[in-house]
Amino acid sequence: MAKSGYHHGNLREALVSACLRLIEEKGPTGFTLSEAAREAGVTPAAVYRHFEGRDDLIAEAARQGYEVFADMMEKAYGANHATALKAFEATGRAYLSFARQFPGHYVAMFESGISIQRDPHLSAVAHRALGVMEKAAMNLSAHIPADRRPPARMVSAHIWAMSHGVVELFARGSPGTKSPFPPEDLLETGVGIYLRGLGLIPADK
Repeated sequence: MAKSGYHHGNLREALVSACLRLIEEKGPTGFTLSEAAREAGVTPAAVYRHFEGRDDLIAEAARQGYEVFADMMEKAYGANHATALKAFEATGRAYLSFARQFPGHYVAMFESGISIQRDPHLSAVAHRALGVMEKAAMNLSAHIPADRRPPARMVSAHIWAMSHGVVELFARGSPGTKSPFPPEDLLETGVGIYLRGLGLIPADK
């Protein structure tokens, strides 16, 4: 039976939705393009009207995910925070929230092996998301003299890696990795230790 998305004439989105369901169920390499077509209720030949292959389909799922991710990061950072530190911490919480709310997109973005350089649109939106955390790091370190200020790109990359690690180990329900502490607390304390080590925030913060 064909899916409702196809009946409404939105085959491309129906295929992306099918891809996301299959990613959540089987992982990014656990399904074929034919399975995605069957999940969407169309013939495999119909898929090629919109996508060259499975990687092309996953790349579109990743691009859409980055759009949502960037919006969430910008909203979290742009809220009315009392300090630059609170704004910075908000981006980390947005990362965890996105991973929970959009697991299929998250895997397509970070675990599928799809390069963000594959497509200029994918690259642009991925860098928009990365830019939010880099801007947050830049503002957080603005009080440090320029000759002693750590590169904002380095700081944002470290925090990105830390956020990703917390998600992978403790925020996605992986067997045997349940933490006695909420993922948000793990990330916040880890970020605090890291930032204090760089001298970006006082020891008592």
